[in-house]
Amino acid sequence: MKKKIIVTGGAGYIGSHTVVELFNAGFEPVIVDNFSNADKSVVARINEITGSNIELHEGDCCDEVFLKGVIEAEGAVDGFIHFAAYKAVGESVKKPLDYYRNNFDSLLTVLKAMMEYSIPHFVFSSSCTVYGQAAVLPVTEETPVQKQESPYGNTKKVCEEMINDAVNSGAKLKCISLRYFNPIGAHASAKIGELPLGVPQNLVPFITQAAAGIRRQLTVFGNDYDTPDGTCIRDYIHVVDLAKAHVKSLEYLGSRKADNFYDVFNVGTGKGNSVLEVIKAFEKASGQKLIYRIGPRRTGDIVQIYGNVNKANKLLDWKTEMTLEDSLRDAWEWQKGLGRS
Repeated sequence: MKKKIIVTGGAGYIGSHTVVELFNAGFEPVIVDNFSNADKSVVARINEITGSNIELHEGDCCDEVFLKGVIEAEGAVDGFIHFAAYKAVGESVKKPLDYYRNNFDSLLTVLKAMMEYSIPHFVFSSSCTVYGQAAVLPVTEETPVQKQESPYGNTKKVCEEMINDAVNSGAKLKCISLRYFNPIGAHASAKIGELPLGVPQNLVPFITQAAAGIRRQLTVFGNDYDTPDGTCIRDYIHVVDLAKAHVKSLEYLGSRKADNFYDVFNVGTGKGNSVLEVIKAFEKASGQKLIYRIGPRRTGDIVQIYGNVNKANKLLDWKTEMTLEDSLRDAWEWQKGLGRS
């Protein structure tokens, strides 16, 4: 019998790709989404890719009554993957209370429901932002968690602590927090990808929209950082590789004998690329010339971050398979497909 996994935020960027990979791996994913930051057409696109009709519950997972209703409607649920959080660093600086309310309340509601209905397995969408501007790179899971530069980063830090405290309370929960680096790219079918509402907050969708003529030009936020070319450095991971890490995490949790378990894993490529390197790699992968300007630094951004992913490679039996150019090629194919749809 297939194990049923509720995916909150399952119509979002990472969530939609994870739903596909769960289905491919033999799980039965169930989407929960309020479509505050996702388009309803994504669900139909997921169904096209999987050749299935993935169950959808539309609603807010901060709503305890709604979430309990989902669990009761679905019956035997083996686990949750929790993506339903606000996620833009810059926006969080402008709207901190919105971020604290949504990101804390949604996690609390999910954990309480899991404990009430004896649902054992939980994978949390965390972030490498918890490391702040680390003194030593690459960061490992032992790197100290820093005071956060943004409310978004602080929600991830505190949410990890909430999960750890829940496990330590004696609750029968087996949990993993995946500390993502920077997901980019799209599914090879070009049916799902990053679909920001309004002006993109992340680099790659802004690049693809600029190349497609939707944005007049690309702005690079600062070129005076202490990096080889002066622009910020991040660890860019293909979203499909990232999605597969969630599947591996569930399989790992299922193999654990103890009733209580919590651990954290870095999920990235282990290599950093600067903003200008990404622009050049996109131009090579797509054949498109980009127009960009240098703007002021953006509040909340750290200088550079990339991770050591040996722990995930070894314990989760997971590793990345796709390159930066693969990711940018797939992102461009997705963008071109949007123009045709």
